[in-house]
Amino acid sequence: MIARLWQRFTANIDSLLFAVAALIVTLGLFTLYSAVNESPARLVTQLANILIALAAMWLAAQVPPQALMRLAVPAYLVGLAALVLVALYGDVANGARRWLHIGVTRFQPSEMMKIAMPLMLAWYFHKHEATLRVRDYVVAVALLVLPTALIARQPDLGTALLVLAAGFYVIFLAGLSWRILAGLLVAALASLPVLWSFLHDYQQRRILTLIDPSQDPLGAGYHTIQSTIAVGSGGSFGKGWLNGTQTHLDFIPERHTDFIFAVFSEEFGLVGNAILLVLYAALIARGLMIAANAPTLFARLTAGAISLIFFTYAFVNMGMVSGMLPVVGVPLPFVSYGGTALVTLFLGIGILMSIAQHRQLVQT
Repeated sequence: MIARLWQRFTANIDSLLFAVAALIVTLGLFTLYSAVNESPARLVTQLANILIALAAMWLAAQVPPQALMRLAVPAYLVGLAALVLVALYGDVANGARRWLHIGVTRFQPSEMMKIAMPLMLAWYFHKHEATLRVRDYVVAVALLVLPTALIARQPDLGTALLVLAAGFYVIFLAGLSWRILAGLLVAALASLPVLWSFLHDYQQRRILTLIDPSQDPLGAGYHTIQSTIAVGSGGSFGKGWLNGTQTHLDFIPERHTDFIFAVFSEEFGLVGNAILLVLYAALIARGLMIAANAPTLFARLTAGAISLIFFTYAFVNMGMVSGMLPVVGVPLPFVSYGGTALVTLFLGIGILMSIAQHRQLVQT
């Protein structure tokens, strides 16, 4: 009886995806414990976040791709409406308007768009699969640019970048011509002076600081300088768990969230980083395998975009912590402290599991 219930409970769970994600989360818990100076309260809160995220993953895994496709347009429209409401009535904190109150709680609608955007564009291309034309790509770009611009205006450059990447991956995987892609790249480079004028002062300082952090070592350059010191001081094998000096002497800012990779690098070194990269690569590879074997265009585009979003999260976070990219506030996936991003990531895992299970059902 118990065995039958357990089998039914885990029927739609992809064991490889779950195992890899669980290993990364476990590494994250060890790193978080060190980052918060061995405070059990933060660890308990993160465990609660993980349980909520796992519940979201399980629920998403039970929803067949056909139902996800029906939810794509409503999810996108609700997310877009919520972003407009944030712009009009959202809470302002630290100079940014990102949160929206609903009853007794509040949420960040921009996080919703990380999932709604690839679903919407995958639905659109699936709908026009037989007659794809250049104008369809233009419409897709318009669907992508509108919410991205609203998120960037909050301002939330990190989330805007992730939403933009999620949409771009769908458009690219749908068959965007390399010629058009090259033209877009040239246009983007040509528009950089114009885009620069739209950036907030602190965003411009972050980019300038990337070139020379020493020009403001106690201000805009502080995060980059301290994080790169921590990454480099880890050496080959690290200083050992709970023994990171940059961490425990409070030099690393935001070390439990956006800069947790600096803590991990200092304590586990190059070898630990290599293991983490292998785990991320395994997660992404499994997602791309699911995408390659998906039975419909909607499922392929959705699975491919979600898999590449995991890559974008990791690449941007590690890049900014290592001083190769500007600081944009992107967490390290499945490692950084926080509930909203964790739920979004595990929702993505659940959708991948749903697509994988659907393929198996079709084959049998």
